Amino acid sequence: MNESNRALIHRWFEEVWNQGRESTIDELLAATGIAYGLADTDATIQGPAQFKPFVRNLRGAFPDLRISIEDTLTDGDKALVRIVLEGTHKGSNLGVPPTGRRLRIQGMVLVRIANGQMVEGWNSWDQLGLLRQIGALPAPEGRDRFIAAHS
Repeated sequence: MNESNRALIHRWFEEVWNQGRESTIDELLAATGIAYGLADTDATIQGPAQFKPFVRNLRGAFPDLRISIEDTLTDGDKALVRIVLEGTHKGSNLGVPPTGRRLRIQGMVLVRIANGQMVEGWNSWDQLGLLRQIGALPAPEGRDRFIAAHS
């Protein structure tokens, strides 16, 4: 099961995110599948119909979006990936006019898989970094600002 779960999660990122294949969402995300941590609220996304607009918005804002998997761990019915998102901010789909700035952020996704489909997903990614890199929020004054303030 570990190898099939590994293959499923790798296929998900390659086909859905890197190639923009919405048909893969229908195939690999269960109709009742729930995703946590994708919005700036505690709202969850359930099923392919709710997940597709999230993908469209992010890929619309970053049409050259590329997600690389840096590490994969599997255990039983779960797969964990550490990812890096890269792209160029060319669209206003996130409510911010395109800046042409390059984006590079990191994240982690833990997925529970049942019957060859993702049934739950917990997402943790640098949303603050995304907003800062595209100019939606000001960057901190200095790289040492957090360390100095908490020493």
